[in-house]
Amino acid sequence: MSGRLNSYLTDVEEQAQERFERLIDGMKQTQGITEQLKAENALEWVGRMNNIRACAMEIVNKEIIFA
Repeated sequence: MSGRLNSYLTDVEEQAQERFERLIDGMKQTQGITEQLKAENALEWVGRMNNIRACAMEIVNKEIIFA
């Protein structure tokens, strides 16, 4: 039983991580968050990235973790 559970949890974790990364990449592209912004205004870049990460985590939790 624990072998199957570990396998299942590993699979869910991989799915969640992949979805999280895809969401972040898509949101960065949609919102125009670039390395140039990071170089020009690091504080704004950090704030916007934190917002994107929080949104992506909420989506992943809703779609995969707590589904």
